[in-house]
Amino acid sequence: MVRPKKNRIISFKPNISYFKPRGIPMTELEEVRLTVDERESMRLADLMGMPYQEAGKKMGVSRATFGRIIQNARKIVADALINGKAINIEGGNYTMIEEARIFLCGKCSHTWEEPCGTGRPSKCPSCGSEQLQRISAKKADKLLGNEKS
Repeated sequence: MVRPKKNRIISFKPNISYFKPRGIPMTELEEVRLTVDERESMRLADLMGMPYQEAGKKMGVSRATFGRIIQNARKIVADALINGKAINIEGGNYTMIEEARIFLCGKCSHTWEEPCGTGRPSKCPSCGSEQLQRISAKKADKLLGNEKS
């Protein structure tokens, strides 16, 4: 008997859920299905450059399981790109969680994270300034020099 799949942890779910080759009517397209957790594996490993061990931990699975998820995801995307198929992104075994929010101090440029649901911080933990701004993880990486080229 096959064991049920463990839910994968997903922390990013954009509104985009469908891709198709330009100029080909939907009625003439074959479609492949990419699960939400497979897309998340590609975001973590391919877009963010995260090592499999770290990405697996973030998704709540082992490094080996993460490797199988991303291998399947890449195969699906390659099939769609090479053979001109549409990609429908839906389903899979996953649980959506919110990542921490990132704040930037306008006075001392200190960045820090606050968990979701804790309210907006009133002052910078470094200098005490009230000039705070919430920023994206991408902007925080750029400010800290961690941006992938």
